[in-house]
Amino acid sequence: MALTGLQIQKLLPKTNCKECGSKTCLAFAIKLAGKKIDLSECPYASDELKEILGAASEPPVKKIELGAEKELQLGEETVLYRHDKTFVHQTLLAININDTDEPEDIDKTLTSVKDYRLERVGEKINIDMVSVTQKDGDPEKYVELARKAWETLKIPLILRCADIKTITAAAEAIKGSHSVLASATIETADELRQIASSNEHNLVVTAPNLDELVALTDKVKKDGFNDLILQFQTHSLAEQFQANSIARRIALKKNFKPLGYASIKFLESGDFADDTVLALNEITKYGGICVFPSFDPAQLVSLMTLRLNIYTDPQKPIQVDPKAYTIGEPKADSPVFLTTNFSLTYFIVSGEIENSGISAWLVVPQCEGMSVLTAWAAGKFSGPYIAKSIKEMGFENQVTTREIVIPGYVAQISGELEESLPGWKVIVGPQEAADIESFVKVKFG
Repeated sequence: MALTGLQIQKLLPKTNCKECGSKTCLAFAIKLAGKKIDLSECPYASDELKEILGAASEPPVKKIELGAEKELQLGEETVLYRHDKTFVHQTLLAININDTDEPEDIDKTLTSVKDYRLERVGEKINIDMVSVTQKDGDPEKYVELARKAWETLKIPLILRCADIKTITAAAEAIKGSHSVLASATIETADELRQIASSNEHNLVVTAPNLDELVALTDKVKKDGFNDLILQFQTHSLAEQFQANSIARRIALKKNFKPLGYASIKFLESGDFADDTVLALNEITKYGGICVFPSFDPAQLVSLMTLRLNIYTDPQKPIQVDPKAYTIGEPKADSPVFLTTNFSLTYFIVSGEIENSGISAWLVVPQCEGMSVLTAWAAGKFSGPYIAKSIKEMGFENQVTTREIVIPGYVAQISGELEESLPGWKVIVGPQEAADIESFVKVKFG
């Protein structure tokens, strides 16, 4: 049973040391009861206290770690809606290969996965996992494929194999990768649990319906293994949406441990559009791992961009460090541009300056991740504020030019900026970043 904040507070040291980041032990206890903080953040929690509060304070969705260095995580979610707090661990995207695929096709897929990089607002995004599915009856062929995928990519795998002897050998071949074995049923759960445990892998469990899945996870956990991932046996988008939602809601609202696990979905509709919609559902509705039937960069780029938007903190704008950035190889007399430190604004503006073919400086003051007009309205993009930022950066000592191009949307600050930066000339640039290239050709061409 979950403990209340007052019940937890009685078990804490009551020193009100504030080292946990909370003002009092009671405030910490209330956060702990609400699953918004971890007990480990209390530096004076005794081992006895940790044992008492361990089950009560653990997140309603079990944390799962994947990869040789456990660099990928699932679970630990505490909210149903991202605006309540934020989602913690994003849906992992995986590409499937079959042991019946042609060798050249397998090599092409592995190379594509290894080389794929998407850069978006400063983040470099890779494919997270590869699923290896057995369709051939040759055990050695499957094990060799699993070994090859692991040695080529060094990312966690999903071993999808119905034959116990074959999956045992494959699990041993990639021991230490902290991968995933799929999928245990009520008939195979005991054997696969032992295989997963002895080789340090996670285990997917599946059943025809939620009631049987609850019974299965409860049994496996009581047998001493808890690194579980759920696979719902659904047959439509509506069913998958419902299963994902029910499992997450009952885990969070009722602290129902048998469904408090991340999930996995194999996309097998056979239709590109249908698979894309199913993937959208997984990303937006609590999916843990989403496995694509093949590598398609056009499909991935849109879904990865969506995932990046969903799994950012809505209360904390994405921003870059405030400083003077170099675009190309600017010299002391190269043009100087100005924008805010909102990541999307920065990368769009810097990209357009780069596309114009010139080397330039891009000055970015601290605007708390706001866009140009929002920062101006908040007083974070005024003439005096920008001048103060430039002086604190020491930027005037880096350049000999005394001209600065400001966004057209804040043309009204040009006068006050010139007053605050004696000796500088302010040039009003275009309102839209897309017009920077033509502006540069006219002004600096």
